[in-house]
Amino acid sequence: MKLKYKHRLFLWFGIIFLSFTIGIVIFEQSRAKRYKTEILEEKLNTYANVVNNALRHNEPIDSLLKLFPHNIRLTLIDKDGRVFYDNAFREVEKLENHANRPEILKAGSHGSGSSARKSATKGIEYLYYAKDFGNYYIRVALPYDIQIQRFLRADNGFLYVTILLFFIALTVISFTARMFGKSIAKLRDFTIAAEEGSLHNANVVFPDDELGEIGKRIVQDYQELESRKKTIDQEREKLLQHILSSGEGVCFYTSDRKVEFYNGLFMQYLNILLSETVVEPNNVLNNPEFSEINTFLSSQHSETYYETVIKKQGKNFAVQVNIFADNSFEITIRDITKQEKTRQLKQEMTGNIAHELRTPVTSIRGYLETILEQPLDAEKQRQFISKAFKQTLSLSALISDMELLTKIEEAPDFFRMNDVNILSVVENICEDLELPLKENSITVDVNIPADTIVKGNENLLYSVFRNLTDNAIKYAGKEKTITISCYNSDDNYYYFSFSDNGIGVQDEQHLSRLFERFYNISEGRTRDAGGSGLGLSIVKNAIIFHKGAISVKNRVGGGLEFLFQLPKKV
Repeated sequence: MKLKYKHRLFLWFGIIFLSFTIGIVIFEQSRAKRYKTEILEEKLNTYANVVNNALRHNEPIDSLLKLFPHNIRLTLIDKDGRVFYDNAFREVEKLENHANRPEILKAGSHGSGSSARKSATKGIEYLYYAKDFGNYYIRVALPYDIQIQRFLRADNGFLYVTILLFFIALTVISFTARMFGKSIAKLRDFTIAAEEGSLHNANVVFPDDELGEIGKRIVQDYQELESRKKTIDQEREKLLQHILSSGEGVCFYTSDRKVEFYNGLFMQYLNILLSETVVEPNNVLNNPEFSEINTFLSSQHSETYYETVIKKQGKNFAVQVNIFADNSFEITIRDITKQEKTRQLKQEMTGNIAHELRTPVTSIRGYLETILEQPLDAEKQRQFISKAFKQTLSLSALISDMELLTKIEEAPDFFRMNDVNILSVVENICEDLELPLKENSITVDVNIPADTIVKGNENLLYSVFRNLTDNAIKYAGKEKTITISCYNSDDNYYYFSFSDNGIGVQDEQHLSRLFERFYNISEGRTRDAGGSGLGLSIVKNAIIFHKGAISVKNRVGGGLEFLFQLPKKV
């Protein structure tokens, strides 16, 4: 059974005071006994001096002994230890030599000495006292009986007072232990409640003393610490949630390169970068793919940031290292394949735009320079101006198409959604393009039910079918047929087919790139037929805007077929 703190405190101080009290009592008892022994020795010394005076004056010793206590024993011993007188033993010649008796040895070295022991000749316990008088020793002894023991016994009054003071001290200790124990018990109750998480239910009231004040301050500090810990835990949880849901692979390492935390994306990217599959990122820094990072971490420098790009499996990864103040560090891996592709596309698009603008601008410049510098008649000037005007129309169409693409991608809210009748849209296009269709002897076969209503933007849907029709007129060839049909539907979408029976695309590797901006097929598909080179890009982006998808393929009988879907009216 574990003792309470106040009981242990009482026991510790009780043992200390008990030991102190016992020590004082033993010291006092021995001191008192020693003092009384000295008094008794002083009496025996007086007897020895009286006997010595009698011997010097040749007085009879037996008559002298009548003046001494009746039970006193007197022994005269020469310097060699032989006994030549003993009042308790008449046949002294039979006594053994007393040179080695303790009291005689002490008297020989200090002049006098005493010893309490049992007599070897009488078998009685005596208190012996011997004194050296030059030529002989005089030894005086009294039986160590009850009377002598009572005389030598210490006074018990001091013992009683000491015991009384001891119990008073125990009472004070008990009270003090209760006071200390009460404060300690309150602190214990507080710590138990804190460990159990029931601190808000615990009624911990400390005593009004110094320990109580310390306890109150501990509680305040603990509550403040708990509040800060809770805040830190919340922030840590937010950070961990952010890292786990981050689009970056993140791994934290200690200063000795042990893994502390990592998210799943880090492992996913890691297994793309490394040749072998790993389940833990502990030793990845020793992999050749991370040699540059390992060199950076191992070198002595003041830089705390390093970034590199690793290309693997057709992807580009940006790998960053951040070293913290305690020499721990983090490694982040980002998949920048899309950004790199976007950057390359922007570069290509910039080149394509420059290329598309160069031809009409150069033509316009050439026509205008000819008009300004050459003496032309009115008919020739009109012809050159007409050609320049045609090139400006091409520039205007290019700018309009680029503006439309930009709006679709970056400002989709600009387009209002309505219920659109697709058959009506297609019929309007056929009317608008009646002349070029007739010039190329192209027939349009429309198989769309009259109730085909799509939820979308009418202008964008017009652009879809208009650009597909323009594309067929320019590249399908003369005396061809364009077929536009709604071949299927479900609860959410209408499925459309736009096809022609023209020449199609001879090399099918170009099919997947037809929707790219300014993409040009060199075999018979050049800008000579006109157009901005953005028509099919507008078609694809408009279909995507309407939550649909589009694909293209070569028809079996020749020509191209575009398959796409548009959402039904809700």
